Parts: sequence; structure tokens; C-alpha cells
Amino acid sequence: MKKTLMMSAACIFGATMASAQTVGFSQIGSESGWRAAETTLTRQQAEERGIDLRFSDAQQRQENQIAAIRTFVAQGVDAILLAPVVATGWDSVLEEASQADIPVVLLDRQVDAPDDLYLTAVGSDLVHEGEVAGEWLVNEVGDSECRVVELQGTTGSSPAIDRAQGFRNAIEGAENIEIVRSQTGDFTRTGGKEVMESFLQAESGNEICALYAHNDDMALGAIQAINEAGMNPGEDILIVSIDAVPDIFQAMAAGDANATVELTPNMAGPAFDALEAYWADGTEPEKFIQTESQLYTQDDDPQAEYEARKDLGY
Repeated sequence: MKKTLMMSAACIFGATMASAQTVGFSQIGSESGWRAAETTLTRQQAEERGIDLRFSDAQQRQENQIAAIRTFVAQGVDAILLAPVVATGWDSVLEEASQADIPVVLLDRQVDAPDDLYLTAVGSDLVHEGEVAGEWLVNEVGDSECRVVELQGTTGSSPAIDRAQGFRNAIEGAENIEIVRSQTGDFTRTGGKEVMESFLQAESGNEICALYAHNDDMALGAIQAINEAGMNPGEDILIVSIDAVPDIFQAMAAGDANATVELTPNMAGPAFDALEAYWADGTEPEKFIQTESQLYTQDDDPQAEYEARKDLGY
């Protein structure tokens, strides 16, 4: 009986300890549907695990993220999740977290900082995402001449840098494919529409073979611009983008987009798994936990994919 009581007490204590873990989450903002889904799933994962999640929306400003991290450190949280808005300028604040023995996990983006300043990074291979998009276009156009316009993500962010590089890696040997214009749309639908309008004016529309967008939201804005210009997106201009948000599947079902590369918004699941192991016995994960990058086209029942994703918080 005494042993049973001791075991019950240990279970209660363990459950109390688990529920007592506090994690600060510095999110970039809500610039896209994908970002909103990541926030929703992170909140859900924290609630399911009994973790007290303290959320901070940086509104796309690095200085807000740095301030949030310093607040989390001052509060003595047990860990910090960081989705960094840009890649550089993190050394000092990450050092502050390290000195306070607070593990930091990067979500979906990388930083240019010594890797001993964070526990692990969860994300896809961003270069590979761009390569998958580029390989699809190479196969789609064959030997035909193809002038490509590119909507880049936020200048200086790791997705913008790596997705651009990956796409270029893929088309490097295809002399018939040329990127003729490239400009940031800042990962927003409004930015994608505005920049695509300028591309259509500069290139006379019918001279553009394909659009490569670093995320779906910019592609969706571009689709609106192409429609308003009296052209048929998905036919007159091929469209490939990255993220696999619900709205892009609706566009694919309507024939307005051709392909998307999935970036799963559930970065928090692997992040919390790594943190729980670390809290339990000090187990340190690999420095990079990679998620899958799957290509979807109009042949993959995009309406069904939309139905499967529409309630995930996008």
C-alpha cells in the first residue's frame, strides 16, 4: 500500500512538473496563411502537452523579437521557440539566453550564429524546397524557351536566400530557362499582387512563361494581378510556389496554379519532443531536425487536399 502511494505521488509530481514547463514563443508575425497555421498548431501542441506557452507577435520586426526574447529570459522561462524574421543579428540575445541556461529552438528558419547558442532547429531543407520547385519547371517546359519572374520573400530571411538558391541550382543546366526579373513581395499576398503588376507591365505579360514565388500567399496575389490583366494564370503563365496552404489548392483545383511544395506548419511537434527529452535527462537532439518537402500538382486532387487542410488555422 505504501509503495502504491509513493508511486502515485511520483506520478502526480511528474505530471505537475510537466505542466509547470513554461515556453516563450517569438513568432515573426502573421504575414501569411502558413504562418497563422504554424501559430495555431504551436498553441495546440503546447496545450496538449500541458505547456504554458507565452506568445509574442513580432509584426515582422527583428527588434521586437529581440525584446521578446529578453523578456522571456527575465521571466525565467524553461525554453524559447524562435521563428527568426531574418538570419543575422542574433548572437548577443542568444548568448543572453545561453547564459541563463534557457534552451532555444529555432522554428522553420535558420540564423547565422554559432550553433552552440541554440539547442536545435526544426525546419525543412529550404534549398531543397527551391530545387523541387525548379525541377518541376524544368520537366514541365521541356526544351521550350521560358522567361521566369520570381517573387522573393523578405530580404535577408533564410527562406528567401535558400529558396532562391535552390531554384537556381535546379535550372542551372537548362539554358532555355532564364530568370528575367526578381523582386521581394515580402511573403505577403498584397506584396505579391503589387510586384506581379509591375512585372506584367515591364515584360508585356505574354513574354512571361512562368512565375516562381517563394510562398503561396505571394503567388495568390500574383494570380489576382494576372487575372486583372486579362490573362489566364496557370495557362498563360505557369505558377509554382512553396508552402501548400489551403488557398493554393483551391487555385490549383480551378486551374489557376500549377504546383506547390509543402512546408508543414507543424514545427512545434518535433520541437516539443526535443525539449521534453532534454528536460527529462539532458538528451541533446541533432542540430537540425528536417521535415519533408512534398511536391503537389494539379494531378494530386487539389480539392481533397484543400478539404484536409482548411481547418488547420491557415
